Amino acid sequence: MAQTTETAPPTSVGPLDSFFKITERGSTIGTEIRGGLVTFFTMAYIIVLNPIILGGQDSLGNSLASGSTIAATTALVAGVMTIMMGVVARFPLALATGLGINAVVAYSIATTAGWSWQDAMGIVVVEGVVILVLVLTGFRRAVFNAVPTWLKTAISVGIGLFIAFIGFVDAGFVTPGAGTIVDLGQGGSLTTWPVLVFVIGLLLTVVLMVRKVRGAILIAILGTTLIAIVVEAVAKVGGYAGGAGNPAGWRSTVPAFPDAVVATPNFSLLGHFSVLGPFAHSAVLAVVLIFSLLLADFFDTMGTMVAVGAEAGLNDKDGNPPSTQQILVVDSIGAIAGGASGVSSNTCYIESASGVGDGARTGLASVVTGVAFLLATFLSPLVEIIPAEAAAPALVIVGFLMVTQVLDIDWRSWELAIPAFFTMVLMPFTYSITVGIGAGVILYVLLQLAVGKAKKVHPLIWLIAALFVVYFVRGPIQSLVG
Repeated sequence: MAQTTETAPPTSVGPLDSFFKITERGSTIGTEIRGGLVTFFTMAYIIVLNPIILGGQDSLGNSLASGSTIAATTALVAGVMTIMMGVVARFPLALATGLGINAVVAYSIATTAGWSWQDAMGIVVVEGVVILVLVLTGFRRAVFNAVPTWLKTAISVGIGLFIAFIGFVDAGFVTPGAGTIVDLGQGGSLTTWPVLVFVIGLLLTVVLMVRKVRGAILIAILGTTLIAIVVEAVAKVGGYAGGAGNPAGWRSTVPAFPDAVVATPNFSLLGHFSVLGPFAHSAVLAVVLIFSLLLADFFDTMGTMVAVGAEAGLNDKDGNPPSTQQILVVDSIGAIAGGASGVSSNTCYIESASGVGDGARTGLASVVTGVAFLLATFLSPLVEIIPAEAAAPALVIVGFLMVTQVLDIDWRSWELAIPAFFTMVLMPFTYSITVGIGAGVILYVLLQLAVGKAKKVHPLIWLIAALFVVYFVRGPIQSLVG
Protein backbone atom coordinates (compact mmCIF):
# COMPACT_ATOMS: atom_id res chain seq x y z
CA MET A 1 0.00 0.00 0.00
CA ALA A 2 1.38 3.37 -1.01
CA GLN A 3 2.09 5.59 1.90
CA THR A 4 0.78 9.14 1.60
CA THR A 5 2.63 12.07 3.03
CA GLU A 6 1.25 15.39 4.05
CA THR A 7 3.08 18.64 3.59
CA ALA A 8 3.67 20.24 6.94
CA PRO A 9 2.55 23.83 7.31
CA PRO A 10 5.36 26.38 7.23
CA THR A 11 6.91 27.08 10.60
CA SER A 12 8.61 30.24 11.73
CA VAL A 13 12.40 30.30 11.93
CA GLY A 14 12.92 32.86 14.65
CA PRO A 15 11.35 35.59 16.81
CA LEU A 16 11.36 38.14 13.96
CA ASP A 17 9.68 35.66 11.64
CA SER A 18 7.17 34.69 14.31
CA PHE A 19 6.32 38.27 15.32
CA PHE A 20 5.61 39.45 11.76
CA LYS A 21 4.24 36.07 10.53
CA ILE A 22 6.66 36.19 7.60
CA THR A 23 6.79 32.48 6.77
CA GLU A 24 3.10 32.08 7.59
CA ARG A 25 2.26 34.60 4.88
CA GLY A 26 4.55 32.97 2.35
CA SER A 27 7.28 35.60 2.45
CA THR A 28 10.92 35.90 3.50
CA ILE A 29 12.91 38.50 5.40
CA GLY A 30 14.75 39.43 2.21
CA THR A 31 11.49 39.86 0.31
CA GLU A 32 10.08 42.09 3.07
CA ILE A 33 13.18 44.29 3.07
CA ARG A 34 13.04 44.62 -0.70
CA GLY A 35 9.31 45.34 -0.67
CA GLY A 36 9.76 47.98 2.01
CA LEU A 37 12.41 49.73 -0.04
CA VAL A 38 10.19 49.63 -3.14
CA THR A 39 7.39 51.32 -1.19
CA PHE A 40 9.81 53.96 0.06
CA PHE A 41 11.24 54.76 -3.34
CA THR A 42 7.75 54.89 -4.83
CA MET A 43 6.43 57.40 -2.29
CA ALA A 44 9.64 59.30 -1.47
CA TYR A 45 8.39 62.05 -3.78
CA ILE A 46 6.29 63.37 -0.88
CA ILE A 47 9.50 64.61 0.76
CA VAL A 48 10.00 66.89 -2.23
CA LEU A 49 6.35 67.59 -3.03
CA ASN A 50 5.01 68.49 0.42
CA PRO A 51 7.30 71.54 0.79
CA ILE A 52 6.00 72.77 -2.57
CA ILE A 53 2.34 72.40 -1.56
CA LEU A 54 2.89 73.89 1.91
CA GLY A 55 5.31 76.49 0.61
CA GLY A 56 2.81 79.34 0.21
CA GLN A 57 1.60 81.95 2.67
CA ASP A 58 -1.36 81.93 5.03
CA SER A 59 -4.00 84.67 5.07
CA LEU A 60 -1.72 86.77 7.29
CA GLY A 61 1.13 86.64 4.78
CA ASN A 62 3.29 84.25 6.80
CA SER A 63 5.16 81.24 5.41
CA LEU A 64 5.03 77.90 7.22
CA ALA A 65 8.78 77.20 7.18
CA SER A 66 11.69 76.73 4.82
CA GLY A 67 11.44 73.95 2.24
CA SER A 68 14.21 71.93 3.89
CA THR A 69 12.49 72.14 7.28
CA ILE A 70 9.16 70.96 5.85
CA ALA A 71 10.95 68.15 3.98
CA ALA A 72 12.82 66.93 7.05
CA THR A 73 9.72 67.00 9.26
CA THR A 74 7.64 65.29 6.56
CA ALA A 75 10.16 62.44 6.45
CA LEU A 76 10.39 62.26 10.25
CA VAL A 77 6.64 61.89 10.84
CA ALA A 78 6.27 59.47 7.93
CA GLY A 79 9.08 57.34 9.34
CA VAL A 80 7.73 57.19 12.88
CA MET A 81 4.13 56.49 11.82
CA THR A 82 5.10 53.86 9.25
CA ILE A 83 7.22 52.00 11.79
CA MET A 84 4.28 52.16 14.20
CA MET A 85 2.05 50.65 11.50
CA GLY A 86 4.52 47.83 10.96
CA VAL A 87 4.94 47.02 14.65
CA VAL A 88 1.36 47.56 15.88
CA ALA A 89 -0.72 46.39 12.89
CA ARG A 90 1.99 44.17 11.31
CA PHE A 91 0.57 45.09 7.91
CA PRO A 92 2.50 46.31 4.81
CA LEU A 93 1.11 49.86 4.82
CA ALA A 94 3.16 53.05 4.85
CA LEU A 95 1.99 56.49 5.99
CA ALA A 96 2.98 60.00 5.01
CA THR A 97 1.42 63.43 4.55
CA GLY A 98 -1.81 62.90 2.64
CA LEU A 99 -1.95 64.37 -0.85
CA GLY A 100 -5.20 66.22 -1.36
CA ILE A 101 -5.59 66.85 2.36
CA ASN A 102 -2.39 68.91 2.40
CA ALA A 103 -3.69 70.89 -0.58
CA VAL A 104 -6.96 71.62 1.25
CA VAL A 105 -4.97 72.75 4.28
CA ALA A 106 -2.66 74.96 2.20
CA TYR A 107 -5.03 76.45 -0.35
CA SER A 108 -8.32 76.56 1.54
CA ILE A 109 -7.95 76.50 5.31
CA ALA A 110 -4.72 78.45 5.79
CA THR A 111 -5.90 81.14 3.36
CA THR A 112 -9.25 81.69 5.13
CA ALA A 113 -9.42 85.34 6.17
CA GLY A 114 -7.69 85.86 9.51
CA TRP A 115 -6.44 82.27 9.81
CA SER A 116 -2.80 81.25 10.27
CA TRP A 117 -0.83 78.10 9.52
CA GLN A 118 -1.12 77.19 13.20
CA ASP A 119 -4.92 77.45 12.97
CA ALA A 120 -4.98 75.23 9.87
CA MET A 121 -2.83 72.57 11.54
CA GLY A 122 -5.06 72.82 14.62
CA ILE A 123 -8.01 71.78 12.44
CA VAL A 124 -6.00 68.73 11.34
CA VAL A 125 -5.20 67.78 14.94
CA VAL A 126 -8.85 68.04 16.04
CA GLU A 127 -9.98 66.02 13.01
CA GLY A 128 -7.46 63.33 13.93
CA VAL A 129 -8.71 63.22 17.52
CA VAL A 130 -12.32 62.85 16.35
CA ILE A 131 -11.36 60.00 14.01
CA LEU A 132 -9.42 58.27 16.80
CA VAL A 133 -12.50 58.46 19.04
CA LEU A 134 -14.60 56.94 16.24
CA VAL A 135 -12.08 54.11 15.95
CA LEU A 136 -11.84 53.41 19.68
CA THR A 137 -15.63 53.36 20.02
CA GLY A 138 -15.82 50.82 17.19
CA PHE A 139 -17.83 53.09 14.88
CA ARG A 140 -15.23 53.34 12.15
CA ARG A 141 -14.73 49.58 12.01
CA ALA A 142 -18.49 49.02 12.07
CA VAL A 143 -18.84 51.22 8.99
CA PHE A 144 -16.02 49.35 7.31
CA ASN A 145 -17.65 45.98 8.01
CA ALA A 146 -21.03 47.27 6.76
CA VAL A 147 -19.65 47.99 3.28
CA PRO A 148 -20.58 45.10 0.91
CA THR A 149 -17.74 42.91 -0.37
CA TRP A 150 -18.44 43.75 -4.02
CA LEU A 151 -18.13 47.47 -3.23
CA LYS A 152 -14.80 46.86 -1.49
CA THR A 153 -13.65 45.10 -4.67
CA ALA A 154 -14.84 48.05 -6.78
CA ILE A 155 -12.90 50.38 -4.49
CA SER A 156 -9.72 48.33 -5.03
CA VAL A 157 -10.19 48.35 -8.82
CA GLY A 158 -10.94 52.08 -8.81
CA ILE A 159 -7.81 52.79 -6.82
CA GLY A 160 -5.87 50.67 -9.31
CA LEU A 161 -7.11 52.86 -12.17
CA PHE A 162 -6.44 55.94 -10.06
CA ILE A 163 -2.82 55.18 -9.23
CA ALA A 164 -2.11 54.11 -12.82
CA PHE A 165 -3.45 57.48 -13.95
CA ILE A 166 -1.32 59.20 -11.30
CA GLY A 167 1.72 57.37 -12.67
CA PHE A 168 1.03 58.48 -16.25
CA VAL A 169 0.42 62.09 -15.15
CA ASP A 170 3.44 62.26 -12.83
CA ALA A 171 5.67 61.12 -15.68
CA GLY A 172 4.24 63.60 -18.21
CA PHE A 173 3.05 60.72 -20.38
CA VAL A 174 -0.46 62.16 -20.02
CA THR A 175 -0.85 65.96 -19.97
CA PRO A 176 -3.62 68.56 -20.27
CA GLY A 177 -4.54 68.80 -23.95
CA ALA A 178 -5.16 71.73 -26.27
CA GLY A 179 -8.87 71.42 -26.92
CA THR A 180 -9.07 68.13 -25.01
CA ILE A 181 -9.04 67.40 -21.29
CA VAL A 182 -5.93 65.22 -21.53
CA ASP A 183 -3.49 64.37 -24.27
CA LEU A 184 -0.52 62.11 -24.95
CA GLY A 185 2.80 63.73 -24.04
CA GLN A 186 3.30 67.10 -25.70
CA GLY A 187 0.74 67.86 -28.39
CA GLY A 188 -0.22 64.21 -28.80
CA SER A 189 3.34 62.97 -29.25
CA LEU A 190 6.08 61.54 -27.05
CA THR A 191 8.78 64.11 -27.68
CA THR A 192 10.70 64.69 -24.44
CA TRP A 193 13.63 62.93 -22.83
CA PRO A 194 11.90 62.47 -19.43
CA VAL A 195 8.93 60.74 -21.06
CA LEU A 196 11.33 58.49 -22.96
CA VAL A 197 12.98 57.57 -19.65
CA PHE A 198 9.52 56.76 -18.23
CA VAL A 199 8.70 54.53 -21.19
CA ILE A 200 12.03 52.72 -20.83
CA GLY A 201 11.36 52.24 -17.12
CA LEU A 202 7.84 50.98 -17.78
CA LEU A 203 9.03 48.48 -20.39
CA LEU A 204 11.86 47.36 -18.12
CA THR A 205 9.41 46.79 -15.27
CA VAL A 206 7.03 44.83 -17.50
CA VAL A 207 9.78 42.60 -18.89
CA LEU A 208 11.25 41.89 -15.45
CA MET A 209 7.84 41.05 -14.01
CA VAL A 210 6.84 38.80 -16.91
CA ARG A 211 10.14 36.98 -16.51
CA LYS A 212 9.37 36.74 -12.75
CA VAL A 213 12.60 38.40 -11.68
CA ARG A 214 12.71 38.91 -7.93
CA GLY A 215 12.76 42.56 -6.98
CA ALA A 216 11.57 43.57 -10.45
CA ILE A 217 10.01 46.86 -9.35
CA LEU A 218 12.95 47.93 -7.16
CA ILE A 219 15.45 47.00 -9.88
CA ALA A 220 13.44 49.00 -12.40
CA ILE A 221 13.24 52.10 -10.17
CA LEU A 222 16.98 52.13 -9.46
CA GLY A 223 17.93 51.24 -13.04
CA THR A 224 15.66 53.93 -14.49
CA THR A 225 17.08 56.49 -12.06
CA LEU A 226 20.60 55.75 -13.35
CA ILE A 227 19.37 56.10 -16.94
CA ALA A 228 17.75 59.43 -16.00
CA ILE A 229 21.01 60.70 -14.48
CA VAL A 230 22.89 59.83 -17.67
CA VAL A 231 20.23 61.45 -19.86
CA GLU A 232 20.32 64.66 -17.82
CA ALA A 233 24.12 64.75 -17.88
CA VAL A 234 24.12 64.49 -21.69
CA ALA A 235 20.96 66.35 -22.74
CA LYS A 236 20.80 69.01 -19.98
CA VAL A 237 17.01 68.76 -19.83
CA GLY A 238 16.43 70.81 -16.68
CA GLY A 239 13.40 71.05 -14.43
CA TYR A 240 9.75 71.35 -15.44
CA ALA A 241 8.93 74.09 -12.91
CA GLY A 242 5.23 73.96 -13.65
CA GLY A 243 5.92 73.98 -17.36
CA ALA A 244 6.84 77.67 -17.37
CA GLY A 245 9.42 77.98 -20.13
CA ASN A 246 10.42 74.31 -19.99
CA PRO A 247 7.48 71.95 -20.61
CA ALA A 248 9.98 69.25 -21.63
CA GLY A 249 11.70 69.21 -18.22
CA TRP A 250 11.78 66.64 -15.43
CA ARG A 251 8.48 66.68 -13.53
CA SER A 252 9.67 66.44 -9.91
CA THR A 253 13.40 66.56 -9.39
CA VAL A 254 16.28 66.92 -11.84
CA PRO A 255 18.27 63.66 -11.59
CA ALA A 256 21.95 64.15 -10.86
CA PHE A 257 24.52 62.78 -8.45
CA PRO A 258 24.32 65.03 -5.36
CA ASP A 259 27.17 67.22 -4.18
CA ALA A 260 26.62 65.99 -0.63
CA VAL A 261 25.21 62.78 0.77
CA VAL A 262 24.24 63.95 4.28
CA ALA A 263 22.35 67.07 5.37
CA THR A 264 21.52 68.16 8.94
CA PRO A 265 17.72 68.09 9.43
CA ASN A 266 15.71 70.90 11.02
CA PHE A 267 12.68 69.81 13.06
CA SER A 268 11.59 73.22 14.34
CA LEU A 269 8.07 72.72 12.90
CA LEU A 270 7.18 70.24 15.65
CA GLY A 271 4.37 71.67 17.76
CA HIS A 272 3.43 74.29 15.15
CA PHE A 273 -0.36 74.18 15.65
CA SER A 274 -3.23 75.81 17.54
CA VAL A 275 -6.35 73.89 18.56
CA LEU A 276 -8.29 76.84 20.00
CA GLY A 277 -7.44 79.35 17.27
CA PRO A 278 -9.90 78.07 14.61
CA PHE A 279 -12.82 78.08 17.07
CA ALA A 280 -11.96 81.62 18.15
CA HIS A 281 -12.37 82.74 14.52
CA SER A 282 -15.57 80.82 13.70
CA ALA A 283 -16.72 77.72 15.57
CA VAL A 284 -19.26 76.82 12.86
CA LEU A 285 -16.73 77.11 10.04
CA ALA A 286 -14.22 75.11 12.08
CA VAL A 287 -16.75 72.28 12.45
CA VAL A 288 -17.50 72.28 8.70
CA LEU A 289 -13.80 72.10 7.85
CA ILE A 290 -13.19 69.34 10.40
CA PHE A 291 -16.07 67.34 8.92
CA SER A 292 -14.69 67.74 5.38
CA LEU A 293 -11.23 66.50 6.36
CA LEU A 294 -12.71 63.74 8.50
CA LEU A 295 -14.79 62.25 5.70
CA ALA A 296 -11.85 62.31 3.29
CA ASP A 297 -9.53 60.68 5.84
CA PHE A 298 -12.18 58.18 6.93
CA PHE A 299 -12.81 56.63 3.53
CA ASP A 300 -9.43 57.12 1.86
CA THR A 301 -7.89 54.86 4.47
CA MET A 302 -10.65 52.30 4.13
CA GLY A 303 -10.15 52.10 0.40
CA THR A 304 -6.38 51.98 0.69
CA MET A 305 -6.15 49.18 3.23
CA VAL A 306 -8.71 47.08 1.35
CA ALA A 307 -6.84 47.54 -1.91
CA VAL A 308 -3.43 46.74 -0.41
CA GLY A 309 -4.82 43.76 1.50
CA ALA A 310 -6.48 42.42 -1.66
CA GLU A 311 -3.27 42.82 -3.66
CA ALA A 312 -1.36 40.95 -0.94
CA GLY A 313 -3.99 38.21 -0.74
CA LEU A 314 -4.48 38.90 2.97
CA ASN A 315 -8.15 39.90 3.06
CA ASP A 316 -10.75 37.50 4.43
CA LYS A 317 -13.86 36.30 2.59
CA ASP A 318 -15.65 39.55 3.42
CA GLY A 319 -12.85 41.64 1.97
CA ASN A 320 -11.47 42.72 5.36
CA PRO A 321 -7.70 42.88 5.94
CA PRO A 322 -6.20 41.44 9.15
CA SER A 323 -5.64 43.77 12.11
CA THR A 324 -8.25 46.21 10.81
CA GLN A 325 -8.68 47.89 14.21
CA GLN A 326 -4.93 48.37 14.68
CA ILE A 327 -4.57 49.80 11.17
CA LEU A 328 -7.33 52.32 11.83
CA VAL A 329 -5.88 53.33 15.20
CA VAL A 330 -2.42 53.99 13.76
CA ASP A 331 -3.90 55.89 10.81
CA SER A 332 -5.89 58.09 13.22
CA ILE A 333 -2.79 58.82 15.29
CA GLY A 334 -1.05 59.70 12.03
CA ALA A 335 -3.57 62.47 11.41
CA ILE A 336 -2.90 63.90 14.88
CA ALA A 337 0.89 63.54 14.54
CA GLY A 338 0.94 65.21 11.12
CA GLY A 339 -1.05 68.21 12.29
CA ALA A 340 0.90 68.53 15.54
CA SER A 341 4.15 68.47 13.55
CA GLY A 342 3.00 71.17 11.14
CA VAL A 343 3.13 69.03 7.98
CA SER A 344 -0.60 68.15 7.62
CA SER A 345 -2.45 64.90 8.24
CA ASN A 346 -0.51 61.66 7.76
CA THR A 347 -2.49 58.81 6.25
CA CYS A 348 -2.03 55.42 4.61
CA TYR A 349 -0.52 55.56 1.12
CA ILE A 350 -1.84 53.54 -1.79
CA GLU A 351 1.75 53.47 -3.10
CA SER A 352 2.25 50.77 -0.46
CA ALA A 353 0.77 48.49 -3.10
CA SER A 354 4.02 48.82 -5.05
CA GLY A 355 5.93 47.09 -2.25
CA VAL A 356 3.19 44.45 -2.02
CA GLY A 357 3.47 43.99 -5.77
CA ASP A 358 7.14 43.20 -5.22
CA GLY A 359 6.37 40.60 -2.56
CA ALA A 360 5.84 42.42 0.76
CA ARG A 361 3.24 40.73 2.97
CA THR A 362 3.99 41.78 6.55
CA GLY A 363 4.66 44.70 8.85
CA LEU A 364 8.41 44.17 8.50
CA ALA A 365 8.18 45.85 5.11
CA SER A 366 6.59 48.87 6.80
CA VAL A 367 9.38 48.98 9.37
CA VAL A 368 11.92 49.01 6.54
CA THR A 369 10.03 51.80 4.77
CA GLY A 370 9.84 53.78 8.01
CA VAL A 371 13.56 53.40 8.72
CA ALA A 372 14.26 54.57 5.16
CA PHE A 373 12.16 57.68 5.82
CA LEU A 374 14.08 58.38 9.03
CA LEU A 375 17.37 58.00 7.19
CA ALA A 376 15.99 60.33 4.53
CA THR A 377 15.87 63.12 7.10
CA PHE A 378 19.68 63.00 6.93
CA LEU A 379 20.13 61.55 3.44
CA SER A 380 17.71 63.83 1.62
CA PRO A 381 20.26 64.59 -1.15
CA LEU A 382 20.21 60.89 -2.16
CA VAL A 383 16.43 60.57 -1.98
CA GLU A 384 15.88 63.67 -4.06
CA ILE A 385 17.75 62.32 -7.11
CA ILE A 386 14.92 59.87 -7.94
CA PRO A 387 12.73 61.60 -10.54
CA ALA A 388 9.00 60.98 -10.87
CA GLU A 389 9.69 59.39 -14.25
CA ALA A 390 11.63 56.59 -12.52
CA ALA A 391 9.03 55.90 -9.80
CA ALA A 392 5.89 56.29 -11.95
CA PRO A 393 6.24 52.93 -13.80
CA ALA A 394 5.74 51.14 -10.47
CA LEU A 395 2.41 52.91 -9.99
CA VAL A 396 1.21 51.96 -13.47
CA ILE A 397 2.12 48.29 -13.08
CA VAL A 398 0.60 48.03 -9.61
CA GLY A 399 -2.52 49.65 -11.04
CA PHE A 400 -2.70 46.82 -13.56
CA LEU A 401 -2.38 44.21 -10.82
CA MET A 402 -5.21 45.76 -8.84
CA VAL A 403 -7.56 46.11 -11.81
CA THR A 404 -7.47 42.33 -12.36
CA GLN A 405 -9.87 42.02 -9.40
CA VAL A 406 -12.65 43.42 -11.60
CA LEU A 407 -13.62 39.83 -12.48
CA ASP A 408 -14.90 39.33 -8.92
CA ILE A 409 -17.82 41.76 -9.50
CA ASP A 410 -21.13 40.39 -10.79
CA TRP A 411 -21.64 42.60 -13.85
CA ARG A 412 -24.96 40.92 -14.66
CA SER A 413 -26.60 42.51 -11.60
CA TRP A 414 -27.04 46.11 -12.70
CA GLU A 415 -28.20 47.30 -9.28
CA LEU A 416 -24.71 46.41 -8.02
CA ALA A 417 -22.68 46.80 -11.21
CA ILE A 418 -23.70 50.42 -11.81
CA PRO A 419 -22.58 51.65 -8.36
CA ALA A 420 -19.39 49.60 -8.81
CA PHE A 421 -18.76 51.22 -12.18
CA PHE A 422 -19.18 54.76 -10.83
CA THR A 423 -16.97 53.93 -7.85
CA MET A 424 -14.19 52.80 -10.17
CA VAL A 425 -14.29 55.48 -12.86
CA LEU A 426 -14.86 58.52 -10.66
CA MET A 427 -11.66 57.95 -8.70
CA PRO A 428 -9.36 58.73 -11.66
CA PHE A 429 -11.88 61.11 -13.32
CA THR A 430 -12.11 63.32 -10.21
CA TYR A 431 -8.63 62.56 -8.84
CA SER A 432 -10.20 61.54 -5.53
CA ILE A 433 -10.70 58.18 -3.81
CA THR A 434 -13.31 59.74 -1.53
CA VAL A 435 -15.48 60.96 -4.41
CA GLY A 436 -15.52 57.49 -5.99
CA ILE A 437 -16.53 55.81 -2.75
CA GLY A 438 -19.17 58.45 -2.04
CA ALA A 439 -20.76 58.12 -5.48
CA GLY A 440 -20.82 54.34 -5.20
CA VAL A 441 -22.45 54.38 -1.77
CA ILE A 442 -25.12 56.92 -2.77
CA LEU A 443 -25.98 55.07 -5.98
CA TYR A 444 -26.12 51.74 -4.15
CA VAL A 445 -28.64 53.10 -1.64
CA LEU A 446 -30.77 54.77 -4.34
CA LEU A 447 -30.87 51.68 -6.56
CA GLN A 448 -31.70 49.36 -3.68
CA LEU A 449 -34.53 51.71 -2.82
CA ALA A 450 -35.67 51.72 -6.48
CA VAL A 451 -35.84 47.92 -6.73
CA GLY A 452 -37.58 47.48 -3.40
CA LYS A 453 -34.61 46.11 -1.47
CA ALA A 454 -34.10 49.01 0.92
CA LYS A 455 -34.28 46.68 3.94
CA LYS A 456 -31.14 44.90 2.74
CA VAL A 457 -29.08 48.06 3.10
CA HIS A 458 -27.19 48.24 6.40
CA PRO A 459 -28.36 51.20 8.56
CA LEU A 460 -24.81 52.55 8.70
CA ILE A 461 -24.70 52.68 4.90
CA TRP A 462 -27.82 54.87 4.93
CA LEU A 463 -26.06 57.18 7.36
CA ILE A 464 -22.85 57.27 5.31
CA ALA A 465 -24.82 57.98 2.12
CA ALA A 466 -26.45 60.98 3.85
CA LEU A 467 -23.06 62.23 5.06
CA PHE A 468 -21.65 61.94 1.55
CA VAL A 469 -24.51 64.04 0.20
CA VAL A 470 -23.47 66.74 2.68
CA TYR A 471 -19.83 66.26 1.67
CA PHE A 472 -20.58 66.79 -2.01
CA VAL A 473 -22.34 70.11 -1.31
CA ARG A 474 -19.95 71.28 1.39
CA GLY A 475 -18.86 74.22 -0.78
CA PRO A 476 -22.22 76.02 -0.66
CA ILE A 477 -22.59 75.09 3.02
CA GLN A 478 -19.16 76.55 3.79
CA SER A 479 -20.08 79.74 1.89
CA LEU A 480 -23.25 80.10 3.96
CA VAL A 481 -21.51 79.76 7.31
CA GLY A 482 -18.26 81.47 6.33
